[in-house]
Amino acid sequence: MNLLFLMTDQHRVDTLGCYGNPHVATPNLDRLAATGTRFDRFYTPTAICTPARASLLTGQAPFRHRLLANYERNVGYLEDLRDDAFTFPQALKEQGYQLGLIGKWHGGTHRNAASYGFDGPDLPGWHNPVDHPDYLAYLEERGLPPYRISDLIRGTTPNGNRGNLLAARLHQPEEATFEAYLATRAIEHLERYAADGRPFYLAAHFFGPHLPYLLPDEYFDMYDPALVELPASIAETFEGKPPVQRNYSAHWTFDTIPIEVTRKLIAVYWGYVTLIDRQIGRILDKLDELGLSDETSVFFTADHGEFTGAHRLHDKGPAMYEDIYRIPGIVRIPGERPQVRDEFVTLTDCTATILELAGCDTGPAVDSRSLVPLVRGERPEWPGELLAEFHGHHFPYPQRMIRDDRYKLIVNPESVNELYDLHADPHELSNRYTHPELAPVRRRLMRRLYDLLRERGDNFYHWMTPMFDIGALDYDPTLSSFEKEDAPA
Repeated sequence: MNLLFLMTDQHRVDTLGCYGNPHVATPNLDRLAATGTRFDRFYTPTAICTPARASLLTGQAPFRHRLLANYERNVGYLEDLRDDAFTFPQALKEQGYQLGLIGKWHGGTHRNAASYGFDGPDLPGWHNPVDHPDYLAYLEERGLPPYRISDLIRGTTPNGNRGNLLAARLHQPEEATFEAYLATRAIEHLERYAADGRPFYLAAHFFGPHLPYLLPDEYFDMYDPALVELPASIAETFEGKPPVQRNYSAHWTFDTIPIEVTRKLIAVYWGYVTLIDRQIGRILDKLDELGLSDETSVFFTADHGEFTGAHRLHDKGPAMYEDIYRIPGIVRIPGERPQVRDEFVTLTDCTATILELAGCDTGPAVDSRSLVPLVRGERPEWPGELLAEFHGHHFPYPQRMIRDDRYKLIVNPESVNELYDLHADPHELSNRYTHPELAPVRRRLMRRLYDLLRERGDNFYHWMTPMFDIGALDYDPTLSSFEKEDAPA
């Protein structure tokens, strides 16, 4: 079984036609969804690039693999996986697989994709490395113009300095974009793997639609901002919310940008999604052309979502909203019927799925459950809740989250906790943690989160033991032997 893994970065699930967007053209991903399994409740284990990608690589939750932050903003966490960490490419290599990864790695500083056995150009960093020698050679070989931008969009930070770049016009034709370059290199790998005949795992990791949105005119102006319905959570007041969210809103300069520019930013983001969809279409068409589609399982997902103005925020950060935790997830296994599933599944579950399809032991991917039974239409016993975690970006900021079909509980040790009723308040505007009528829900979810963290071995539960209503103690929280009732006075 060949494996093709298509991945985007910072991708909102509501920008795809197959997930209900009536305006954004995503015909290729819609076609993939129509011929595979679309997961409606697919989540990232943590809404930040490097830890999420490390969870895919290892099949482990972030607290376990301990690669907890992007190196660009790292404040003391590990910057590479430990030497003894299990990774799925090693298991596939032992099965004779050819391994390729084209595009974003962002999985460490000293180890790149080649360190784990992947072929492909080494493309470090979090954004399109437009000065990379291989990309420059691609442009030169085809007589294409170099990267150049204008019409930069940015706000103003609290100290009066210019904010992060959010979008700009790119003065290159589509075939010169970094996205077209990545698709071309992926197609070249497909052709080489097909000629070789051995099974392959090929990943195409696009750097977008992560901001800044740098697009040619065709895509920058593809969607009329008048089509954009602003997120309902743009009405966010941050009342009763952790103060860090208001700080992040200021950091991302939301209130310094006119609302019509926010609409334009969202429209440009949509254009970025369509550009990537077209490049994914090229890869899928080549798979068909080479006669490989009937023997290749195809995945599409993202590492996490994006705010694009939701909750008066951009990018992502220490706020565990659906906008950045729920992501697209599509899996197509040859011979299996198209369907839509509503179980809670995660990016980490892709690891065990890849291993099972390759005939490998799934056991080492200890926090991963294979999606193969779900794709085959079975109804296995499946957890009715989802866990996620966060450890910080610009500074350490630990969070844990549990959500079930209706409610979401978030524990913020330095601040107020959060509880959302996703049926009554789908945009998560009202923190109901202190509301007395939801006290039973709060107690139930707090205890369930506590138990699950203890089962996993996530030491975050030690904070919860003395602070929240989790019932009678069944262990010594001091982790000492000082208090023994039969000890001499």
